[in-house]
Amino acid sequence: MMYTRSSFTAATDNQTSQESVTLSNRRDFLKLMTGVGTGLTIAVNIPPVLAQGSDSGRNRLENTGKDGSFAPNAFIRISSDDKVILVMKHLEMGQGTFTGLSTLIAEELDADWNQIQPEGAPADTARYKNLHWGAQGTGGSSAIANSFEQMRIAGATAKTMLVAAAAIKWQVPAAEISVKKGVVSHDQKGYSARFGELAELAAQQPIPETDSIQLKDPKDFVLIGRSLPRKDRGKTNGSAIYTQDVKMEGLLTTLVAHPPRFGGRLRSFDDSKARTVKGVVNVVKIPSGVAVLAKDFWSAKQGRDLLVLDWDESQAIKQDSKALMDQFKRLAEEPGISARSDGDINASLANAATLIEASYEFPYLAHSAMEPMNCVARVNEQGCEIWNGEQVQSMDQGAVANALGIAPEQVKINMLYAGGSFGRRANPQSDYVLEAAYIAKAVTGTPIKLVWTREDDTRGGYYRPMNFHKIRAGLDDSGNLIAWDQRIVGQSIAKGTAFEAFMVKDGVDATSVEGAYNLPYQIPNFHVDLHTVDLQVPIQWWRSVGHSHTAFSTEVFIDRLARASAQDPVDFRLKLLKQHPRHRGVLELVAKKANWGTPLPKGWGRGVAVHKSFNTYVAQVAEVSLQADGNFKVERVVCAVDCGIAINPDIIRAQMEGGIGFGLSPALMSEITLDESGQVKQSNFHDYQVLRITQMPEIEVHIVASAEPPTGVGEPGTPPIAPAVANALTDLTGQHFNKLPLKLS
Repeated sequence: MMYTRSSFTAATDNQTSQESVTLSNRRDFLKLMTGVGTGLTIAVNIPPVLAQGSDSGRNRLENTGKDGSFAPNAFIRISSDDKVILVMKHLEMGQGTFTGLSTLIAEELDADWNQIQPEGAPADTARYKNLHWGAQGTGGSSAIANSFEQMRIAGATAKTMLVAAAAIKWQVPAAEISVKKGVVSHDQKGYSARFGELAELAAQQPIPETDSIQLKDPKDFVLIGRSLPRKDRGKTNGSAIYTQDVKMEGLLTTLVAHPPRFGGRLRSFDDSKARTVKGVVNVVKIPSGVAVLAKDFWSAKQGRDLLVLDWDESQAIKQDSKALMDQFKRLAEEPGISARSDGDINASLANAATLIEASYEFPYLAHSAMEPMNCVARVNEQGCEIWNGEQVQSMDQGAVANALGIAPEQVKINMLYAGGSFGRRANPQSDYVLEAAYIAKAVTGTPIKLVWTREDDTRGGYYRPMNFHKIRAGLDDSGNLIAWDQRIVGQSIAKGTAFEAFMVKDGVDATSVEGAYNLPYQIPNFHVDLHTVDLQVPIQWWRSVGHSHTAFSTEVFIDRLARASAQDPVDFRLKLLKQHPRHRGVLELVAKKANWGTPLPKGWGRGVAVHKSFNTYVAQVAEVSLQADGNFKVERVVCAVDCGIAINPDIIRAQMEGGIGFGLSPALMSEITLDESGQVKQSNFHDYQVLRITQMPEIEVHIVASAEPPTGVGEPGTPPIAPAVANALTDLTGQHFNKLPLKLS
């Protein structure tokens, strides 16, 4: 098909600002970079989704890298040795981004999957921005969604130029040339050449006009829709490079002593004992604490332990978790700032035949990525260079530049693999990255490796916020839901950050109410309001952000309403979802695959939940069993997901499974709590429990066949699992579950 601004882009453009924030105009001009020199590389860069015209030959890239190849500021580099190097603008942190983006390019390029070699992009917002954000970064399950057309255009353009080169070389019409698995062929005359053989000549071809770019019809997809082998397989044999693997001459390892309570500040310190430790090289004061630099980790750890620190805790938090939650509950007794209001909520509740009320409590949660926070940095006269699992290049590049008093382009960021993140590495304050930069500046010219221990990571803050929800709803005489009133109390993630200007509207942080204010159920009288609490506990996004708590409160409460009206929980939901066919689609599919309504073994219960987040629809059915010791076990989870076109079904299933496992941790055991003095109680995996592999239930994932534009799968599997399990426990025991983690009474 000829390329036009399609329904895929239109659907992406119509996302709500809460789910996809637009920072700049998406309709930039198409810029294709090609060039000559040694002529061994084709470089194609297409930052925008669409072009509104083409400068054709005028846009040829005339500059080449020092090694004779083009500078790494493009998506595709094809060298004479037939390597197809794809520069990935999004971080690979376990979610399969490198594989998904490579698939999009390789599909339209018709490359051989085995010749594809992805690598992380440098920090360069102009070329590698997230088209949903306008800034370079990975998050919000947006990598594939924002890149779907952009990467395909890049691949199709490169293929067009390769074909044009072959046509000149063989003196045949381009229309007679085919491309398959990295080989360009003219069947009639028996000509064929691999990409590398055509690279030099292809680099000299004019750039195709926008309206001539050919994109495949979905029926002709060869790679999209297949479970291709992942492109980050170095993780299984130890060859993948993480921040902890970085080694260089003179590298010093550094640990930072942070305040024991959030809000504390350093008053003074004595480092004389620390400096006596063999291997300790320096001790440096930085804004967040005191850094000990040593030749190895253990020396740095011993040195830090010997620091004598005097903290000013006049502004530090000194309340425990119960006192904070009690404060939240008191606030919930009064109206907050309205996030949405339909109909007459007070009158409808007053006239309801049945009035039901419930409240829900959610603790702070740590991200607990397997790779704790770390960062390698070096500052010299040229600027600052960073090596880490970089999640938001634009934000961290700007923060480091501002802190060091240099220009952003003087901050070079090398994107490595990240051993998980779940939002933690996308810190709005750039906390640990700034720590590394400050330390590196203090020892200019010497590379340093900042390492957070597991204890640092667990106690370091930037948690999923603690929240309290209060819901009232009314049913009429026929059991119809006529009114819903929800109040949410919690901290704002965006407030006080660069994101506040466009994520907080009229006092309402979109991430605090997402999944609640836009509840899909058809309810004539509907109201959601919010109390935002200011506390010293630092918070930020956590896998699925606000949906991580709003899905629980809304789906557990909707189940309670179904039972109160003596209706089947699936049927009750379906009646309220008449205007939402994709919600209905996943709900009907999961009910069918889970054999909803059929008998279970004695001592088992079954529960359901359905939720949309990041434009992906997920329904889950959980089955639980009562154990002899009085505890319960999650036996089986059936999941249905509608994420549009399935780029790689295996990755989709893996992310649903991973999201379910991640969501089971807070459902069953995880919580961060403060003691009476305001200090975090938990320190490591022995007391901040996360799900073990032996606790994983049997999981089935069913993908809805769809021609809709692809949406994210990294986060949407997490929100429905906790409510599905809670509803299964209610089915089993008759008890109501209003607090996480879940506990049988």
